[in-house]
Amino acid sequence: MTPYPEAWVVDALLSDGVPVSIRPIRPDDGTALVAFHDGLSEETVYRRFFSCKPHLTDRDVEGFIHVDYRDRMAFVAVLGAHLVGVARYERLPGTDDAEVAFVIADAHQGRGLGTLFLEYLAAAARDCGITRFIAETLAANRRMLDVFRAAGFREETSRDHEVVTVALDIRPTDAARAATEAREWSAAVLSMARLLRPRSIAVVGAGRREASVGRRILRNLLQSGFRGPVYPVSLHASVVEGVAAHPTVAAIPHPVDVAVIAVPPAAVLEAVDACAAKGVHGLIVVSSGFSETGPEGAALERRLVERAHRGGMRLIGPNCLGVIDTHPGVRMNATFATRAPVPGPVAFASQSGALGIAMLERAQARGLGMSAFVSMGNKVDVSSNDLLRYWEHDEQTRVILLYLESFGKPRAFGRVARRVSRSKPIVTVKAGRSAAGARGATSHTAALAAPDTAVDALFRQSGVIRVDTLEQLLDVGAVLAHQPLPRGGRVAVVGNAGGAGILAADALARYRLEPVELDAGVQSALRAAVPGAPGLENPVDLGASAGAESFRRALAIILAADRVDAVIAIHAPVPGAPVAEVAAAIAAAAAGAGKPVLATFLGMHAPPAVPGTEVRVPAFAFPEPAAQALAAVTAYARWRMRPEGTVTVLDALDREAARSVVAAELDGRPQGAWLDPEAARVLLATYGIAAAPTIPVDSAAEAAAAAGSLGFPVALKVRGQGLVHKTEVGGVRLDLGDAGAVRAAYAAIALGAGPEMEGAVVQAMAPAGVETIVGVVHDPVFGPLLMFGSGGVTGDRAFRALPLTDLDARELVRSIRGAPLLFGYRGAPPVDVAALEQLLLRIARLAEDVHELAEVDLNPVIVSPGGVSIVDVRLRLVPAAPHPELTVRRLRPTPAPLAI
Repeated sequence: MTPYPEAWVVDALLSDGVPVSIRPIRPDDGTALVAFHDGLSEETVYRRFFSCKPHLTDRDVEGFIHVDYRDRMAFVAVLGAHLVGVARYERLPGTDDAEVAFVIADAHQGRGLGTLFLEYLAAAARDCGITRFIAETLAANRRMLDVFRAAGFREETSRDHEVVTVALDIRPTDAARAATEAREWSAAVLSMARLLRPRSIAVVGAGRREASVGRRILRNLLQSGFRGPVYPVSLHASVVEGVAAHPTVAAIPHPVDVAVIAVPPAAVLEAVDACAAKGVHGLIVVSSGFSETGPEGAALERRLVERAHRGGMRLIGPNCLGVIDTHPGVRMNATFATRAPVPGPVAFASQSGALGIAMLERAQARGLGMSAFVSMGNKVDVSSNDLLRYWEHDEQTRVILLYLESFGKPRAFGRVARRVSRSKPIVTVKAGRSAAGARGATSHTAALAAPDTAVDALFRQSGVIRVDTLEQLLDVGAVLAHQPLPRGGRVAVVGNAGGAGILAADALARYRLEPVELDAGVQSALRAAVPGAPGLENPVDLGASAGAESFRRALAIILAADRVDAVIAIHAPVPGAPVAEVAAAIAAAAAGAGKPVLATFLGMHAPPAVPGTEVRVPAFAFPEPAAQALAAVTAYARWRMRPEGTVTVLDALDREAARSVVAAELDGRPQGAWLDPEAARVLLATYGIAAAPTIPVDSAAEAAAAAGSLGFPVALKVRGQGLVHKTEVGGVRLDLGDAGAVRAAYAAIALGAGPEMEGAVVQAMAPAGVETIVGVVHDPVFGPLLMFGSGGVTGDRAFRALPLTDLDARELVRSIRGAPLLFGYRGAPPVDVAALEQLLLRIARLAEDVHELAEVDLNPVIVSPGGVSIVDVRLRLVPAAPHPELTVRRLRPTPAPLAI
């Protein structure tokens, strides 16, 4: 019998944002199942069984709770202490069809549980080879019919009197994936709204001690002017900060939306259970002592999130600083930070509480206002993915800043960030860049995956602006928050310090921006507006004595120039030119210009105040960080202007044939293996990828005969599992023109390779062209990465995360240093780049669909005017168990489900 499928024990969100636990049914669920059925209304029972069935018989229960988790599968949903839904399928004998049925507790109908069940059942059934669901439902059961129709699967229906039979083709479709993602997005936004826009808050642990964390959070909530009631919860105080306290959450006489928990770790679970019983919507757990302390703390943390979700609550933390929302209708500062941010357009999420505090203080010093701040702490539940979805819809937020140390669901992050970045910029510091991502590589392709390669690829494709330091995070955030996006990379520099202007121009060139040359008309206008200015080219030097009026006139002229996309204004403090007046002139010139303006006030780390204006010009102490920030914003603007790209529909994909090849190759090899050349060619062919004909041989005579069948000239290459780099042992011989040359080459290869040689392969010579390399390597966190680069050992490589769009493939080909060779470099004929892009798309789709494909090494791939020739193929398969993250909505897996 199939073991209990722990991988399918997960938590997910209902359509109203409330978490629910979903898991395969267990043999010990009989009592709960009977209680569940007894609580159903007569109408619900009739719709499920088409008859009155007030009670389940012992035989019914035995049949329902005992399944094989393959041909017969059932899921249950648990909320609080109760089973609230059951769904099952049963394969029809001898077919790939299965009957499917659902029943949901009356109080929880209409909350999206039926749709969740259908997604989970379909994913589990596909893993077992089932391709179609058959369901019978009453025509009057509109709610269930709507579930089937909204799923996005191909549907056929028929009706016999009052019974409707629905046949669903459950194989994945773009429509099904889009429908699932839309439901996930909506539910996540609602769940975050329950946490970040509460109407009432309880602070559990707001005690007598002035310096306690709970007391400080309570004080900040009161001082921030939170718009709803705040309830201190303390066992030892009746009044805290002048507010009546309650001994328990249950004792609060009014509803509580969110509870902040600031008690010792041993008391956290009891507090969570009390909040669940009270009907609290969400938790902010600032208490520490969890996974950051070791295995015991990690176990406590798992129980924490299990109980929170079982109680229908999302959770921020634990071990976090808290949450701030400056929306005028909320005004919530549920943190223990000593300084609160001023309201503004920037939302910031940090995985580090200490860094979060420092960033809040630094942002306030720079005058950068925040719409929200979330300290994610250990990020056991609410993650950056949830926050990105929510902030996309938040009218107060224009820019999103992230400090990340890890990804819980990186593939989901890529999908979410790619959508959000189209409307709101995401700026990120990702810690851990020095991790040895290439350690343990087993192939040439894998060894090229440098540290942090996956993160860079993910961010690049998603439009995420990656910066290296927290100061740069604020620099770029300030530009995006207060200035328009540039139309291009042509930048003018104007100031009263010639040396600083030159440094700015150098920095612009270093960051791949263009210090644009000002035309004669602009220079003439500047000469008239600022008589005596020492330099009128770019950078423009207004002279050391230039004051506010000179800056105003010069900036008006430069910003009006068509060839200028952005301006950096530099001011060195001088007697007679008050900095505040110059700052006001720069802000006035920037207002309505439609182009970004950045200011450098030399040596000043805090921007000068400019009262009476809504225009904020980001200010820097030196020109280099201004240029760097502008470069990051310009790159993002270019990403926004490019087409989105589509995941191309490819023909000649035979997934079933690919699965058959994989199953045959892994049969009897439980640890996986490299495929022999012929098997590798067959697997590639299932996805329309043609490798060069290859004939394996075991002797010089066989090699000569094979060469004759292919036609001369040929190539001869050594074969052996341990021979990764064939050229290093002299294992590759090219342009062999006759049988004698082939025999001699075989003998020479055998002498050089020694006992590791397991024979050789003979191939027809590929046409002349550009040598490239294509590969796939699996990152342990991010999944498969596609690699493309120049041939040889140049290290000229680029990577992309999957899925790969047509635009991703186009940009990947053009991203390497050797790309000009593909487009007719120095008079050479251009090669068939379209065929190369098609190869990349097909390899990417194969890696997506075949999870067992651990490594792909196509080296070399010769690209010629006539197409692509895959000369050498190495594929490695490993057993791969399906994971729910790839197919269904989920919050976090639940490794040890609680009993009900």
